[in-house]
Amino acid sequence: MKRLALVTLVVDDYDEAIRFYTDALGFRLADDAPRPDGSRWVVVEPGEVGSGPGLLLARARGAAQAARVGDQTGGRVGFFLHTDDFARDHARMTAAGVTFLEEPRHEPYGTVAVFQDLYGNRWDLLQPAG
Repeated sequence: MKRLALVTLVVDDYDEAIRFYTDALGFRLADDAPRPDGSRWVVVEPGEVGSGPGLLLARARGAAQAARVGDQTGGRVGFFLHTDDFARDHARMTAAGVTFLEEPRHEPYGTVAVFQDLYGNRWDLLQPAG
């Protein structure tokens, strides 16, 4: 069996990224370990262990990587956060200062609204239909 385990997200700062993903989005910090090169292995996950791919928060190194922070998918929605209670999570995230770029809308596939993370990457908060 194969499954996607991690997705790398290039960030400016480990600690501010950890705070955003854990406090504002409700992720859990799964790992934060120093590496010999001075970097850190930082993984946040959206829920319980095994609930989906985690994010490997990787601090940008050099100008080329720094230029990608906040625009890793060329301005498109690149991340999809599923929820079982859209209203609850939308309200909690809004109260935590998350910027939603549109009002929630109902589509055949579910209730959705686009938001951005602290760097400007676009995400869908999505409660699938059914």
